[in-house]
Amino acid sequence: MAKKLIILGAGESGTGAALLAKKQGYDVFVSDFGKIAPSFKKELEEATIPYEESGHNEVEILIADEVIKSPGIPEKAAIIGKIREKGIIISSEIDFAARFSQAKIIAITGTNGKTTTTLLTYHLLKEAGLDVGLGGNIGESFARQLLEGDRDYFVLEISSFQLDDIHTFRPHIAMLLNITPDHLDRYEYSIQKYAAAKFRIFENMSEGDTLIFNEDDELITSEINHNQTLKIWAEGFSEAFYDNEGLRLPAFSSAFSPVDEAVKEWLYFDALPLKGKHNALNISAAILASLRLGIAPNTLKNALGTFQNAPHRLEKVDVVNGITFINDSKATNVDAVQYALDAFTAPLIWVAGGVDKGNDYSIITQLVKEKVKGIICLGKDNEKLKATFSELVSFIHETEDINDAVLTAYHLAETGDVVLLSPACASFDLFKNYEDRGVKFKEAVTSELGTFKKKLESLMMSML
Repeated sequence: MAKKLIILGAGESGTGAALLAKKQGYDVFVSDFGKIAPSFKKELEEATIPYEESGHNEVEILIADEVIKSPGIPEKAAIIGKIREKGIIISSEIDFAARFSQAKIIAITGTNGKTTTTLLTYHLLKEAGLDVGLGGNIGESFARQLLEGDRDYFVLEISSFQLDDIHTFRPHIAMLLNITPDHLDRYEYSIQKYAAAKFRIFENMSEGDTLIFNEDDELITSEINHNQTLKIWAEGFSEAFYDNEGLRLPAFSSAFSPVDEAVKEWLYFDALPLKGKHNALNISAAILASLRLGIAPNTLKNALGTFQNAPHRLEKVDVVNGITFINDSKATNVDAVQYALDAFTAPLIWVAGGVDKGNDYSIITQLVKEKVKGIICLGKDNEKLKATFSELVSFIHETEDINDAVLTAYHLAETGDVVLLSPACASFDLFKNYEDRGVKFKEAVTSELGTFKKKLESLMMSML
């Protein structure tokens, strides 16, 4: 008799898990407390997978052999408590999917930089000719990827929510980029509990595996230093690996092939494909993983030159009259903004604001004082931003209109300045999500300033 598997949540993760489970012969039922998107509903129907929406049938759920919980469902949800009381195993989609893959998994977690490092690592492996898939908390779910067949390697972006319910999930290489306060409402407002979730990425790893971690993160380093087993197969990357002249690779243990001096000749900081010291760290981690897999340095050099990051992450939108517009809408916490501010030497007009998540702006006040000329507050409640920064910048302008924000920033900026959208806040007061905010910012730059740019270009041509 087939095992009864309940999928809670019918988003990308849940639907992918349901389809894979059906393919593997499970008796599958999908339950979503909210509405299921039409595209996912169609997939479930085509696969003849029964489902419900707008509520949970507890009788059906509580006879399950196992429950696969979508990462968006918090532990405090009533149905989760009842499942736990019954002693039913709750697993995450990545843990479930990994049971049906023989691939070597490169798993990447951290508060900031996960997506960039995941995309870069995938790019480096793919350009090296490896049979590699991309999934996890980016693009298609791991489970959905396996519907098309297994790979030799999978590069997976992993969130703390996905790690909360793993049992046997074991990466061949795991990266722990950083840990700073975020999503603390899911972890009883405890940074230690949030960190514990991140640390689970290596709980099933053993000899022959590699943990790549940020040596500059005190919380991470402390855990590594107190775990004798981890210390044996952990490799660190650090701020010390870059300077004004170049990016230096870490000292390699015997687990890594020695890197000759020629490698260092092309790893110059200013020539890296991504801006900012934080991205130099992300690149270091991706390079370490690639070298661990035996990819030649010259191959990495060529692949780095063709990498393009995902949208909304320090994305250059346009240059109008010498003023550069940067879309960093993904920066929804203060730490991410700190990285963004640090990435530029030109004077900044900073576009910030939205739904505050308990932000502590003290960590960026000095950077703002040194680099920011003025602030455009794009949100419904800007009191905290004004109270913190009004004495540090020349001007603060408030608006709830993205077009007004762009036009105001343009008129207040001077040639050589950078207009940086890096909100430090969630987007839900004025936008659907951070992607929507970033898209509308780019559209505003294109539509509102396009006329200015065309006139300037026409004037320059007439002067030739």
